[in-house]
Amino acid sequence: MNRISSLFQGSNLRARAMRSSVLTVGGFGASQVIRLASNLILTRLLFPEAFGMMALVMVFIQGLYQFSDVGVGPAIMQSKRGDDPYFLNTAWTIQAGRGVLLWLAASVLAYPMALIYGEAQLMQLLPVAALTLVIQGFNPTRLMLANRHLQLGRVTSIDIVTQLSGIVSAVVLAYLTQSVWALVFSIIISSLVQLVLFRIYLEGHRDRFEWERPAAHELINFGKWIFLSTLAGFLFNQSDKMLLGKYLPLDQFGVYNIGFFLASFPLLLGISVTHKLLIPIYRERPPSESAENFAALRKMRFVVSGGLLAGIAILALVGVPLVELLYDSRYYQAGAIVVIIACMQVPQIIVLTYDQAALAAGDSKRFFVLAATRAIIMLSALFIALETYGLVGALFSIGLAMLVIYPVVVWLARHMGAWDPLHDISFAILGLGVIIVSLWVNWGAIAELAQVSARYSG
Repeated sequence: MNRISSLFQGSNLRARAMRSSVLTVGGFGASQVIRLASNLILTRLLFPEAFGMMALVMVFIQGLYQFSDVGVGPAIMQSKRGDDPYFLNTAWTIQAGRGVLLWLAASVLAYPMALIYGEAQLMQLLPVAALTLVIQGFNPTRLMLANRHLQLGRVTSIDIVTQLSGIVSAVVLAYLTQSVWALVFSIIISSLVQLVLFRIYLEGHRDRFEWERPAAHELINFGKWIFLSTLAGFLFNQSDKMLLGKYLPLDQFGVYNIGFFLASFPLLLGISVTHKLLIPIYRERPPSESAENFAALRKMRFVVSGGLLAGIAILALVGVPLVELLYDSRYYQAGAIVVIIACMQVPQIIVLTYDQAALAAGDSKRFFVLAATRAIIMLSALFIALETYGLVGALFSIGLAMLVIYPVVVWLARHMGAWDPLHDISFAILGLGVIIVSLWVNWGAIAELAQVSARYSG
């Protein structure tokens, strides 16, 4: 017991990484329990169309946010000047100004988006929901500093309180209004609560408006590739919702999002862990520097991938009965969606720990090449499959696209000295077994979903 506790003590990289890992996983677990509970309540208070409409709103808001991302957070985490007050003030000034510009863009684009998706209500929903971008723009740089130094205790606590505030407000407003507006106002409330808590409870640098030319030059030079990378990242991560939101009726799109919500738990956990931990770890212990560093990263990679694959296996095997247990009959088709999406995320889980090596080394250009390749291949695969084989074909194309992308991931990982073929082969074999068994067990529900989706294309 003393030996285990000693791993978490001290200020060395291993101790900070261990503490941050536990906090990240624990915070994520608490967050997903809260999300699931609220989802179960809200699906009984609102109708499927409300979730479909809110999914369109969030795709637009996230798209604006990522289309304009200049990499302030990663820049602070990897820069040698990441603790410099002048650098931090300049970064915060850029971030705050960007939030205001994003709200203006949302207001201008609301009408065209309403025309594209044939939903007039988007004209009112989008400008209001985009107020969250203004609020988030004023989040303090102390948040990025906490991530830079792997000091995530208060950040995790604040995230949980923030989520609780949003969920409580969503449930209360949904009960009172029976409208999608409940979901929109809840994200504004949670953003305000988060901003206040960050400013009160996070210690460190106090931001103020300032513009230092060398800092701005470094941020913009690093951020130009991050901007393009996050644009590509948005197209990669949201391509399914962008296309399916146009292809499916709004109520069925809402059902799809329930399935995606459940199936994405392991992947979201993996993304949360790798984004918060790997840039500092790669920065301080580059895998190409020594065999010892590579071996330590291999151990971490096996633990992360093993835990995530176990989560995927559970969801892929029990997705159908899980949905039938938790939701009413309006959402039963989400069960087959959970199974397919969980299976198709296996290739992404395997390579999840590689791309942060480029950001840690400040090589945002190579990171962009990977992000752009992923976006192009994923969009193309989804569009072709959707037009040819319908919803089920599109879901299967997600996994096939990731297999096509794999050589580019290897190219980046080898350049950084991070590629681990033993890890990839091991989990490819295990993952293939999970996929075969899960599809066999749930094939009846998948075939039924295919018949229903054929009616949309017909």
